[in-house]
Amino acid sequence: MPGPGAYLFGDEERKEVLDVLETGYLSRYGQESDPRFKHKVVTLEQEFAKKIGVKHALATNGGTSSIMAALVALGVGRGDEVIVPGYTFVASISAVIAIGGTPILAEVDESLTMDPSDIEGRISKRTKAIMPVHMLGNPSDIERIMAVARKHKIPVLEDACQSLGASYKGKMTGSYGAINAFSLNINKTITTGDAGMVTTDSDELYERAFGYHDQGHKPLRMGLEIGARSLVGINLRINELTDAVGLAQLRKLDTILALLRDKKRKFKEAIVAGGIRNMGYRTINDPGEIATMLTVLFPDEAATRKVAAALNVKTVADSGWHVYNHMEQILSWQDEQGRRPNRKNMLTKTDAILCRAVNLSVGVVDPGIGANFGITVLSTDEEIARKAEEFVKKVKPIVG
Repeated sequence: MPGPGAYLFGDEERKEVLDVLETGYLSRYGQESDPRFKHKVVTLEQEFAKKIGVKHALATNGGTSSIMAALVALGVGRGDEVIVPGYTFVASISAVIAIGGTPILAEVDESLTMDPSDIEGRISKRTKAIMPVHMLGNPSDIERIMAVARKHKIPVLEDACQSLGASYKGKMTGSYGAINAFSLNINKTITTGDAGMVTTDSDELYERAFGYHDQGHKPLRMGLEIGARSLVGINLRINELTDAVGLAQLRKLDTILALLRDKKRKFKEAIVAGGIRNMGYRTINDPGEIATMLTVLFPDEAATRKVAAALNVKTVADSGWHVYNHMEQILSWQDEQGRRPNRKNMLTKTDAILCRAVNLSVGVVDPGIGANFGITVLSTDEEIARKAEEFVKKVKPIVG
């Protein structure tokens, strides 16, 4: 069930890893004067920051770690509320709980990203951050979200874990928020197996995020610091081998995006040519989406379930830990006052949209999000045409 980067793993990644293995120097820290130290982590951070268009990037051991470090950098702690969409991977929500905060779930619209019109009603005096999620590679309507955030003087933390390479009005996701988080796991645009990134233009937020990820140390320490630690941190560090892979993958990002966008265009055009009447597509907030998924919408839940059965997939509403209704550990969680802020079927608009949606794979093949029918980043034109024909043949008799 890999994402597109995993399909394109090759000699470039092997070369970067062997460069590290030949010296045996695996720690992210070292002196540049030491010929054994290949500084893959620092180099990846620098190239990642440049790609996103921000001042700082911090490599961590996972997307969840990146969200946690970003939340701590913003000062989110016990009792503070963070607004998160109800359709996202569970880590967006569990990370808030893990650092002592309270997740407040918000509706999504037909883009399957946070509904900007629903945010204001979720804001309270305890709201410390708003966390839009660029879900399935589709940028959130980030300008409208930022406008609400500015009005209430609340920082935005972009969860860009699924959108590396996406842009909104010419600016990369992960560069709008005060601080932002990415994932490089096996299902993402590029992959190291598991890793993450934090991005920000703020020196202060970068220092705080860095400190949390490395026992409170200031950025880029080269040895043991005594008395210089900035806050209580934990160990979320990454190593040279992992980010050696990430470095090679990042340098393939533009190629991956071009392939995804070309193949999605061909796949969608072939399906549209099939003339299915009672079917639409999710709203794409900006053409800069990364095109890892083609999400189709049907008139009602009954028709959608029949389509899903015909394709041997699940509706988005029935898929796994991306739908809040299936996050039993989140729904049963109680805050320090013994209250359960979230409950099943609380987001009626989200529920109504997700039960009419089916995900078709383009670059991410993942049954966990219902995306095990479709194409991959390596699909030929013939395979794309064949899959589109199969889709039309199975779906048209159901919805017309």
